[in-house]
Amino acid sequence: MKLIFVGATHEVTGSCHFLEACGKNILVDYGMEQGIDTFENVPLPVPESQIDYVFLTHAHVDHSGLLPLLYARGFRGQIFATDATCDLCSIMLRDCAHIQLMEAEYKNRKNRRTKDAPEVEPLYNMEDAEGAIRRLVSCHYDAEVEVCDGIKIRFTDIGHLLGSASIEVWIDEDGNQKKLCFSGDIGNTNQPIIRDPIPTKEADYVIMESTYGDRDHPKLDEDFETVLGDIIQETFDRGGNVVIPSFAVGRTQELLYFLRRIKVARRIKGHDNFSVYVDSPLAVDATEIFTANRMDCFDEDAMELVKQGINPISFAGLKLAITSEESREINFIEEPKVIISASGMCEAGRIRHHLKHNLWRPECTILFVGYQANGTLGRAIVEGAQTVKLFGEEIEVRAQIRQIRSLSGHAGKSGLIWWINQFEEKPKKVFIVHGEDQVATSFAETLKIEYGQRAVAPYSGSEFDLAAGRFTYEAPPVRKEKKTAAGKIASGVYARLVAAGQRLMSIIKNMEGAPNKEIARFADQITSLCDKYDDRK
Repeated sequence: MKLIFVGATHEVTGSCHFLEACGKNILVDYGMEQGIDTFENVPLPVPESQIDYVFLTHAHVDHSGLLPLLYARGFRGQIFATDATCDLCSIMLRDCAHIQLMEAEYKNRKNRRTKDAPEVEPLYNMEDAEGAIRRLVSCHYDAEVEVCDGIKIRFTDIGHLLGSASIEVWIDEDGNQKKLCFSGDIGNTNQPIIRDPIPTKEADYVIMESTYGDRDHPKLDEDFETVLGDIIQETFDRGGNVVIPSFAVGRTQELLYFLRRIKVARRIKGHDNFSVYVDSPLAVDATEIFTANRMDCFDEDAMELVKQGINPISFAGLKLAITSEESREINFIEEPKVIISASGMCEAGRIRHHLKHNLWRPECTILFVGYQANGTLGRAIVEGAQTVKLFGEEIEVRAQIRQIRSLSGHAGKSGLIWWINQFEEKPKKVFIVHGEDQVATSFAETLKIEYGQRAVAPYSGSEFDLAAGRFTYEAPPVRKEKKTAAGKIASGVYARLVAAGQRLMSIIKNMEGAPNKEIARFADQITSLCDKYDDRK
């Protein structure tokens, strides 16, 4: 009965925890790293083909984005998630695969101009994404799910994203019973559309996030809707566009909720019929999923509108851009408009094209409404970059750069403390993850000193014996060394080959007891393949 910390330790993205119990190998989340990757993450403790289950807290790519890679390297187990998370993953993982393929294609076109440049391989492809999606197992909120002998789980609404959950895990191994609670990303209160976080009452061990563990969200003199309306009014009066880099899933739908209210109240004087463009096929699909899951996930205010026959995230003047041609046409429309486009940190997607067309225009506003990870283009712009490089071209930043911090899907420090203090008895240990280096450390100290919690912020590779209640290994911080692009690609391709070999060995072990004829045929196929590559020496 062991817990190993793999990803999002002293970092905000790349969530991944490994749980070994009842003879099963389990991952809780398997997310992509975004922005600057500060610390080395240990590899998975076992080959991907030997992972039996994944418990997924929610669909954001920093928690789910490596599931197709897991499948590509041999995983054929089950991925347990809430109903809405499964729906969102069905579109988000395909979108991730599309981005991987497009970026590899772009880099390869560019590299062909350089002699001896390595061929770039996508991290995974659409077939891998489809394979991961087929492994999803839908679960209802609040229902206890028997995963296998000795392990059951329950998903509780954590109020961060449609379908997001904390996960309770009950383990009974040889009569030794333990309960874990993985917080996932803890939501902010009073968000539009989705419900507030629901706390958990008891657990032996808690693994909780700390994204905003050192601060609360600033309180504005006016609410988000008022500030957003003022920014739109001022920008339109200058003749400019309001460009909003936004996460396609969650944040975009919240923006639509507020924009509908602004439209209904006729707050934008002189521009009553202004258009709002959502330029993201993923965001369009996600908006439909939000509507489909309204009965299970919407909060009271949103449901009150639904009961009146009103869609809380749709309105007159809302225009959806699906095709690339529709996306390009937006920037040739002269009237002032709101453009919402992904990605939220400006690292990929159509938002980069809109930045290219609007960043240099002083009459425009670039409005940030979400977290910008260290090292991302969005973070650079927010922190005052004078120029940025887009599509090989230096673009001067002359637009107004604004940021509204109050709209956050993450709980602030007070919200995090409220959540952990709802446990009726203090857990035996609280593991702090999913926070920047100093934030995770300081939040753990706050919980220890001010609230008497047994809190610690482990580094990647740390191992904890759940039965004995102690660390068997406390990993030191290992800072990431910079690698050349060629080195990264080579190691990635070779890792795929190694994973294929590990999966082959797993299949061979499982064939013990199969008919001799079948084993012999399989052995001949492997020998033939080996002979083919031996001849290349």
